[in-house]
Amino acid sequence: MRALAHPVRISLIELLVIDGPLTATEAAERLGESPTTCSFHLRQLARYGFVEEAGMGPGRNRPWKITSAGMTMDMEGADPATDLAAQALQRMFRDRHLSRLQAWRDTRATYPKPWRDLASENQYVLWVTPDELEQMEIELAAVLMRYQARLTDRGSRPEGSRAVEVLQFIFPVDMESLGLLGSPGHPGSS
Repeated sequence: MRALAHPVRISLIELLVIDGPLTATEAAERLGESPTTCSFHLRQLARYGFVEEAGMGPGRNRPWKITSAGMTMDMEGADPATDLAAQALQRMFRDRHLSRLQAWRDTRATYPKPWRDLASENQYVLWVTPDELEQMEIELAAVLMRYQARLTDRGSRPEGSRAVEVLQFIFPVDMESLGLLGSPGHPGSS
């Protein structure tokens, strides 16, 4: 978590996932930072295994690439301070994701009609067991992973493709506290 506790590092990871490999200078141009700043933060990310050198470029160029797209944090048994830090980091990621969603909403009219027609926001409430939820996550991940290689292999990206972000939040909801269960005549009320 310490490696990710800086907004420039998060921006570098996101940039490398979408458009890597890149040199510190190329990343700096896209992020509006100095090459020295980006170089420092790339070395810090490499120290913790998030990025690595992608081989030598021409001259003194050192392109960097992401080591894997996606990450999970298993906080089972974490002490309270670590858990609090992880929550703050997850909140920062979620805020970045949601700000990109809002940016899409704000600029939707500028996109070609097929992108406007196919982009969607969906919300479902499902009644499932933990085993069913696990299976659902496996199946959803399998569909999304069919396109994963395109992140790092630019040559596999079809003509006309563009980066699309898929946000998935799966969490239990206390329907009773929301007033959605237990009211007279409502299915599931006793």
